[in-house]
Amino acid sequence: MYKQEEGDVSSSPQETVPPVLEALNITRRLPLGREHIDVLKGITFGVQRGEIMALVGPSGSGKSTLLGILAGLDNPTSGQIVLDGIDITHMSEGKLARVRNSKVGMVFQAYNLIATLTAQENVEVPLYVGKHPGAPSARAQQLLDLVGLSHRLKHRPAQLSGGEQQRVAIARALAADPTLIIADEPTGNLDRQNGQNFLKLIADLRTQTRKTFILATHDPAVAAHADRVIHLMDGVIADRGERDAEADDE
Repeated sequence: MYKQEEGDVSSSPQETVPPVLEALNITRRLPLGREHIDVLKGITFGVQRGEIMALVGPSGSGKSTLLGILAGLDNPTSGQIVLDGIDITHMSEGKLARVRNSKVGMVFQAYNLIATLTAQENVEVPLYVGKHPGAPSARAQQLLDLVGLSHRLKHRPAQLSGGEQQRVAIARALAADPTLIIADEPTGNLDRQNGQNFLKLIADLRTQTRKTFILATHDPAVAAHADRVIHLMDGVIADRGERDAEADDE
């Protein structure tokens, strides 16, 4: 169902190439005293390879819960998550950890850099989990150069600006060559100019690496830079923007 048949050239790319991520009828129910609350109520969508998708919703919409499920950090109550052709819904924690390390890169609002490590060492951290080709130091240097920080390799987070720390976090998310990058409120701690710089960097990285990005945000400016926007409200998809047909043809 999720794998393209080799040598099949009779169909269009949209028909033969599966989504990088599929969320299929995802629900999440949490206990609330003697009652329960339905945080997610049947969420279904797919994210195409190389797409920048924005996930937008107010506090309480279920956005953070959905993000954790998409990243493999939490399990849905029901439904299915298929990541790069792999059903991760009922995986053991050991297997799921390996999939997360190889398939998903995370960028957090607070950056989550290790204060005692240099920029280069922070980017190297994911490469010491699992097996990855090449030397971690060389890979980290390459990625920091890609995000414009080749001159800051030996600086620790406290010696970097907010925008620079965010770039280190992006380089770290790319370290294990994941299929999908998930960014949670990525411009929340940045001023307007650095926020714009971040959006340009994401667009450039998509062009250079063909990575897929999900940006969870409250910021309309961030959503405006996405190929598609999914709006969550009270645990359901209230609106979903359609992809530009011309962009699909490129």
